[in-house]
Amino acid sequence: MKPELTPSAVLFDLDGTLIDTAPDFVRVLNRMRITYGLNELPVPHIRCMVSNGARGMVRVGFGLEPDDDGYQQKHTEFLDLYEQGMTIDTCLFEGMDSLLRNLEQRAIPWGIVTNKPVRFAAPVLAALGLAERCGTLICPDHVSQRKPHPEPMFLACTEVNVEPQTAIYVGDHQRDIDAGNNAGMTTIAVRYGYIEKPEEADLWGSHYTVDSVSELAKLLQ
Repeated sequence: MKPELTPSAVLFDLDGTLIDTAPDFVRVLNRMRITYGLNELPVPHIRCMVSNGARGMVRVGFGLEPDDDGYQQKHTEFLDLYEQGMTIDTCLFEGMDSLLRNLEQRAIPWGIVTNKPVRFAAPVLAALGLAERCGTLICPDHVSQRKPHPEPMFLACTEVNVEPQTAIYVGDHQRDIDAGNNAGMTTIAVRYGYIEKPEEADLWGSHYTVDSVSELAKLLQ
């Protein structure tokens, strides 16, 4: 099964879709928990929350919400620790480099639309050698509304000079699919990402759902 149109561009969410940042998130959060006299949490318990960023880490690690006392301190602490070691174990998902090279060989631009602040996203891309290959990087810093609002999607399409309705957006969260759909793009949900209940991806309203990078690659070929 293939998209009805050969895409003019392919845009990706970052964490849990294009790159596997979970190992560094897990290491930083468990380091914090030890500092506070708590036991380390199992990797799967943390991994499924990575797409929710620092807010998700503070929630799963300490049971705190943004309005709770102590939340802001731990949120800031997590981000500072993460910034110090955010490229130690982070890598492209297996098979993703080949997928990107295939798009490049076919002269199909690819880019990233993420809710990860540019403070973190840009250094990660540089460390992975993706900064020069990526056609656009849109972070919350670049827009007034973040995903699921379509504004970031529209800006990304403008930067790679394509119409949204001819482009594809790939993501591992409901907000990714909502953002792509709100922009009139073809959307692909990836179940290999950071999802608490992978079966829920079928309910997000994407045009396609895949279980692996290899399945995504076949869909985009």
